[in-house]
Amino acid sequence: MNGLSKESVTWLEIDEGSEGQRIDNFLFKHLKGVPKSHVYRILRGEVRVNKKRIDQTYRLQLGDVLRIPPIRVAEKPEAEYVPATEFPILFEDEALIAINKPAGTAVHGGSGVSFGVIEQMRSARPQAKFLELVHRLDRETSGVLLLAKKRSALTAMHEIMREGNSDKRYFALVLGQWKNAKQHVKLPLHKFDTPQGEKRVMVREDGQASHTIFTLQKSWSDFTLLEAQLKTGRTHQIRVHLSHLGFPIAGDDKYGDFSRNKELMKQGLKRMFLHAHSITFNHPLTGEPLSITAPLAPELQKFLDKLDREGQGD
Repeated sequence: MNGLSKESVTWLEIDEGSEGQRIDNFLFKHLKGVPKSHVYRILRGEVRVNKKRIDQTYRLQLGDVLRIPPIRVAEKPEAEYVPATEFPILFEDEALIAINKPAGTAVHGGSGVSFGVIEQMRSARPQAKFLELVHRLDRETSGVLLLAKKRSALTAMHEIMREGNSDKRYFALVLGQWKNAKQHVKLPLHKFDTPQGEKRVMVREDGQASHTIFTLQKSWSDFTLLEAQLKTGRTHQIRVHLSHLGFPIAGDDKYGDFSRNKELMKQGLKRMFLHAHSITFNHPLTGEPLSITAPLAPELQKFLDKLDREGQGD
């Protein structure tokens, strides 16, 4: 699509990577640097699909032939280098990839990060016609992350998650001794920006309904390992629910106990102890039950082993 800065007509045949997409969204992506107002102007007058006029709500079909008129685009500076990185693959077929995301890696570029998992995976797989994130994980959270290789798989996965037909579970090590074997936590969450422009979340009555089920896995004198099952998928949900209840996640730099975090760093825990350990759902295209698990990151397992060695285990 680099040829769009040349003053010539562009003809494109729609493949399955773009099938089902609204034409205005398709053009925004492929005419980067062109103002939206200009895209809508050419849509009204000069864009043709199979030699016919269409409106902005038209959804592209496989095999459609798209005519894009000559457009002057300011020459873009060279794109920033994105290293081609393949992450540990937990599952892959023609529709989905599940990777074990390391902590400290953003899932996508933006907000001070020039690239993330999705950009690095695309760079590693230049032949892939379609590659999109199915969901997100916080930068400091490790574990199962799903990517879609087909638009049909992406839209079906979004439907599965929206309808609550997926089961996502995390391991979190919290400060303190959690008592209940199983506890449902329903606390509404409100998103806001700090004066520094950081996104934060707090428990507030007028917030979005949020539901987490915590199950006790193991306890030590100063720590408890919990499994968190997400019934809703709000930003920072597990972290804020636990912090609000007085059990902050070990190493959490946003909602945690900062003085204890400093001590933990000296003891070898240099990151937040939150790991997306499994996701279960019916495959979006075949309907077959699928359960994907990610082993605990070595640095987290090492810290648990250290607690056991120190004779803290129950």
